Amino acid sequence: MDVVDQSRLTRNSITVVLLELILEATFVANNTKKFLCRSGATCFSLFHSPPHTSVEVHAQEEEVVIALGSNVGDRLHNFNEALQLMNKSGIHITRHACLYETEPAYVTDQPLFLNSAVRGITKLGPHELLGVLKKIEKDLGRTDGIRYGPRPIDLDILFYGKLKIQSEILTVPHERIWERPFVMAPLMDLLGSYVDSDTIACWHALSIHSGGLFKSWEKLGGESLIGKDGLKRVLPIGNHLWDWSQRTSVMGILNLTPDSFSDGGKFQSVEAAVSQVRSMISDGADIIDLGAQSTRPMATRVSAEEELDRLIPVLEAVMKMPEVEGKLLSVDTFYSEVASEAVGKGAHIVNDVSSGQLDSKMLSVVAGLKVPYVAMHMRGDPSTMQNSENLKYENVCEQVASELYLRVRDAELSGVPAWRIIIDPGIGFSKNTESNLDLLNGLSNVRAEIEKRSLGLTRAPMLIGPSRKRFLGDVCGRPAAVDRDPASVASVTAGVLGGANIVRVHNVRDCLDAVKLCDAMLKRRRSI
Repeated sequence: MDVVDQSRLTRNSITVVLLELILEATFVANNTKKFLCRSGATCFSLFHSPPHTSVEVHAQEEEVVIALGSNVGDRLHNFNEALQLMNKSGIHITRHACLYETEPAYVTDQPLFLNSAVRGITKLGPHELLGVLKKIEKDLGRTDGIRYGPRPIDLDILFYGKLKIQSEILTVPHERIWERPFVMAPLMDLLGSYVDSDTIACWHALSIHSGGLFKSWEKLGGESLIGKDGLKRVLPIGNHLWDWSQRTSVMGILNLTPDSFSDGGKFQSVEAAVSQVRSMISDGADIIDLGAQSTRPMATRVSAEEELDRLIPVLEAVMKMPEVEGKLLSVDTFYSEVASEAVGKGAHIVNDVSSGQLDSKMLSVVAGLKVPYVAMHMRGDPSTMQNSENLKYENVCEQVASELYLRVRDAELSGVPAWRIIIDPGIGFSKNTESNLDLLNGLSNVRAEIEKRSLGLTRAPMLIGPSRKRFLGDVCGRPAAVDRDPASVASVTAGVLGGANIVRVHNVRDCLDAVKLCDAMLKRRRSI
């Protein structure tokens, strides 16, 4: 197809309706065509206009996709700075892909890249958008160098609304999407398995393959490429990039409370807490989750100040332990103030049972902290989560997934990128015994339901925490929480085989053995 010169496309005075009329007339005059996407959406291909023609258009908000790459300096910092500058420059970011570490293409003698992509909304015209992105690249230190060579930041427009654009300086869709797994992988993350808008349908229709973007990804190798051929999906945590697909991680629980359902009051002193951390690390824990507020059913809420009084002395002491080197520390809190203070003292992860519902500042604070965020499903709060209304489900896996997705979308819109999010279906929180069993049986169904809306979020690490929960006692006839360790091992086994990536447990030693066996089974299954 021929394509209109877009260099004169600006955002001035007339409406999109008038633009469509102009385009229709232009199409007829130039024997051009418009085509229908499979969904019935109309996609426009714009063609070269006469050299002295100027079409001034009032730009309504357009949805765009922008790819990010970096392999010079602090790559993640470059991404964070670029996202902030984009938001300040009229590009409202609405969705983030996962984060990938990739081997360089074309010019191979250079450092590894980080790659990702974002979807956003902008009123900038396509060439205005290009100018803004080039300025951001320059502001972040990019200079002219060899093509495909090292760069602190690389920002490319992959899609702009429903338009196909070709000018001397801009081609949309980006002409080399289809040959680059490091571009296609994050692009796929920004989609859902269901085509839910005309714009998304047009993006699929603009693919060089008749099956749309999904077919293009499949032609490159699809998900089989992840983890090999220089393409790893990673989550930035602490001072490294975590590839959670390699093995299941074990998170040890440290309750610094007098009223937790299992071990309340046992680890309130700094000495007892440090001893328990030492024991869990010796048993093989990868992560220590410190909680200073009980979230058991009907727990009385304490203030952020009281929570901090319990937490900070222990956290400071734990940070000084030689054994903690190489381990990760998580803070279990729904207070933004506690999260901020804990991260400032060295915690690596914020684990929020409310997904931002119990503190209106939590999501924006976590976005600023730039640490991984565990978003868990719960209805109500600990005092109300087990009431009859909050226990009602028609299909627990579908509804948990749908409600959790909405919470995670809130986090994304607040600036927490998908590459920092860990999802938790909330076993034991606003669920009865049957619902908990359905969730353990249906973790893959939770992912499948999220996948309809976001491929990227369904690929996030999943954490489960069934350890010593009441439903295990109901099933096994064990009223005392400390007698539920065998059932906890069984529930962890079911969860890992069902797709969990992190298990949160009290008994690290026995659960780690279960995890190791499950990982070996899964590795064997994949090899066959």
